[in-house]
Amino acid sequence: MYAVIASGGKQEKVAEGQQVRVELLDADEGADVSLTPVMIVDGDTVRATPDQLEGASVTGRVVGRELGDKINGFTYKRRTNNRRRYGHRQQYHVVEITSISV
Repeated sequence: MYAVIASGGKQEKVAEGQQVRVELLDADEGADVSLTPVMIVDGDTVRATPDQLEGASVTGRVVGRELGDKINGFTYKRRTNNRRRYGHRQQYHVVEITSISV
């Protein structure tokens, strides 16, 4: 059985026992979280309409934190001595999917 969840503006296909990286949640390490909204659930039958997904939920346990890749950027405007370097490194929570219920 698998489900498609939306978290942090991104959609992710998950299955039970899988570890997934999602953007930071408001939870501590070891806490149980409910990942909603659920977009689709596929087991014996596919459930995809809002009426079918009304009671569907995906729960997981926060395993830890992780850092994404470093992004380096540079902007400049010609002939004005206007230059700027910047960097960004996104933080993620690692969540282990414990159950998918319909």
